[in-house]
Amino acid sequence: MRNTYDIGIAGCGPAGLAAALLLQRDGHRVTLYERFETPRPLGSGLMLQPSGVAVLDRLGLAETVAQRGARIDALLGIEEHGRIALDAPYAKLGVANAFGVGIHRASLFSVLYDATLAQGIEIRTGHEVVTSRSNEHGRCLVFSDDTQSDTHDLIVDASGWASRIEEGEQRGLLPFGALWASIPVTTDDPHARNLLEQRYRRASQMVGVLPIGSRAEGSSQEVAFFWSLRRDDHAQWRKRPLGDWKDEVRRLWPQVEFLLDRLSSHDDLTFARYAHRTARKAHGDRLVRIGDAWHSASPQLGQGANMALLDAWALATGLREGRSVAEGIRLTTRWRREHVALYQFVTAAFTPMFQSDLALWPWLRDRMMAPLSRLGPVARIQAQLMSGLFGWPLQSLGLDLPDYSAIASSMAARASSPAQSNSPVTRQTSCPAAS
Repeated sequence: MRNTYDIGIAGCGPAGLAAALLLQRDGHRVTLYERFETPRPLGSGLMLQPSGVAVLDRLGLAETVAQRGARIDALLGIEEHGRIALDAPYAKLGVANAFGVGIHRASLFSVLYDATLAQGIEIRTGHEVVTSRSNEHGRCLVFSDDTQSDTHDLIVDASGWASRIEEGEQRGLLPFGALWASIPVTTDDPHARNLLEQRYRRASQMVGVLPIGSRAEGSSQEVAFFWSLRRDDHAQWRKRPLGDWKDEVRRLWPQVEFLLDRLSSHDDLTFARYAHRTARKAHGDRLVRIGDAWHSASPQLGQGANMALLDAWALATGLREGRSVAEGIRLTTRWRREHVALYQFVTAAFTPMFQSDLALWPWLRDRMMAPLSRLGPVARIQAQLMSGLFGWPLQSLGLDLPDYSAIASSMAARASSPAQSNSPVTRQTSCPAAS
């Protein structure tokens, strides 16, 4: 007979919501704790990779989520002189019909949150978690007003990279972050609707555009627009005339003029900080961390939400197969440890090539990494890294790749509906190198 537990989850992001859904379906009693009075997402666009979609597929939510997003066939990065620095099509993955999904965080949150409410999972809002404590009966959360939660058999820390549960809040902050905005687009706009596109000036400047679909039936299609910026330069940027900054962006990528015209003030852009850190302990006495609370990184490989979804699946599987809470969370972290370590290492290595003030790293990116990535075996490894599938994470967790034909058909059906008519403008996903 399967053991069931009383589980408290700190955080209503993708990690917490997915874990709540999976655990409640296995018969556990689940309570979510959220710091906001009304649960809401933070951020703009993200990429759902095959690794994360595999979990959503098992939740029965992959098609619903994908319908809110945009099909992404490749990542294309070009440096200031027109040379291709990064060309990573999903076609190189060797998986039939595979693609990524660009989506607004609010859309992913909405689907997971609605499913959580539909399953009757309790969500206690207005509870800012500062730490947790063990007692003779289990573990509880401690809130900023010095009150405590009920005692649970297990606490799941899904509170993000700034988790305060036995961790330092500011540890691992990276020097670079990004300004971002979600901008409505029309069928007449010249952006590619099937690519995540970026432009680089060395590694100190980067501008990117990611199609992220529409947040609701009948609403406008959007793109996530982002500009790399040093964290300690943000205050000065806000004092600078917005027109001067727009001129700087135009010099790097003139074709985004139409998006810049839709930004009228500094407040139209939000600054996101990034952290690269791995928690000192992934689990403890009746405590386990998942998602960014365990391992956070820069968004260069677009893995954050996908790693969180894999962690949630591993946790549910570990508790299902373990004979106790302690054994269940040991299995969880054992199954995920190597994949997490691999991507933490690769992301740390990649980040200076795209966000740093150093000259050597972007030179290596443009002169060595880019030419090598055009070779067949290297191109496939690059595609595996981008898709979250490097290191065989699905096999170790009993997951299968999603049915991309069904997902693509579902997305196409929504796109062709009267409320969403938006003829796609696509571009080739592999380009010749500039001379």
